[in-house]
Amino acid sequence: MENLNPWTGRIDAEDGERGHRWHQVVQCQHIDELPEHEKALVLVGYPNDSGVAANKGRTGAAEGPNALRHALANLPWCKEGSLYDVGDSTIFDVLDDTQCSYASLVSCALKKKAKVIGLGGGHDIAWAAFQGLAAALPQGTNIGIINIDAHLDLRKPSPAGTSGTPFRQISEWCHQQKMPFHYACFGVSKAANTSALFDYAKESNTRLLLDYEFNIESAIATVTPFLESIDSLYVTVCMDAFSSSVAPGVSAPAALGIPPIAVIQFLQWLGKQQSPLSFRWHYSDIAELNPTYDAEMKTARLAARLVFELTDAMG
Repeated sequence: MENLNPWTGRIDAEDGERGHRWHQVVQCQHIDELPEHEKALVLVGYPNDSGVAANKGRTGAAEGPNALRHALANLPWCKEGSLYDVGDSTIFDVLDDTQCSYASLVSCALKKKAKVIGLGGGHDIAWAAFQGLAAALPQGTNIGIINIDAHLDLRKPSPAGTSGTPFRQISEWCHQQKMPFHYACFGVSKAANTSALFDYAKESNTRLLLDYEFNIESAIATVTPFLESIDSLYVTVCMDAFSSSVAPGVSAPAALGIPPIAVIQFLQWLGKQQSPLSFRWHYSDIAELNPTYDAEMKTARLAARLVFELTDAMG
């Protein structure tokens, strides 16, 4: 993806504000100048795939944030409130430092009372995002994570983290803090996870649905007790959860995958549960969008639709 201004697109001047698209309302703002605004949506980029390389995946996801911005630009803006793009986190030679940079941006945006959506990048974005959430929210906040993913990403760092270790890192952090680890992974492929990963999932009380089990009814039944015990929700969507026929541009393509429509229905349902189940949905992200392999921008377009739906569901 060419590194040009992604926020350009069609303008329907005859429709006035009702015809506005994302590129017409987005404000590119330095994080230090971000105003406090409860109805703001803030986009943060994570242009990094060093964690993917360390996990022996195919690289290219570093270009994901800009590709996603391009795909978002022409979507209709249907929300009240403001849209900000605070740019990308700084990329360092050491993955931990890159993750700290991203965590700082997320934390700053959340402290401004905004909702935040992360644009990845490898799935190591999740450990960075969790650190940002934990820093911004009151101490003792129970954070629940729903991961839409073919992979459990519960590998043990050996010794450093990768795109395959973020939820193990979160689990270990929760254990150190004597806090519960609330994690659900939907769309898991038996053919893409070792027995050791399923063992740790069981040990850590991970709730999961296999790819061929996933539908709106099974997702609701699995996650409802989970939602009743959390204060803040974090939803992360790995684009390799979907079949390579609809999402070819990912770090690890899926042969089977789960239906995008069912995922969208589930996200819409989640959004409606915030009040009755008394949790807040502060943050979401997209991971593993890899434009290098993305024929006709299929994956970027699907990722943009998911961001559109997340924006609506988060409120």
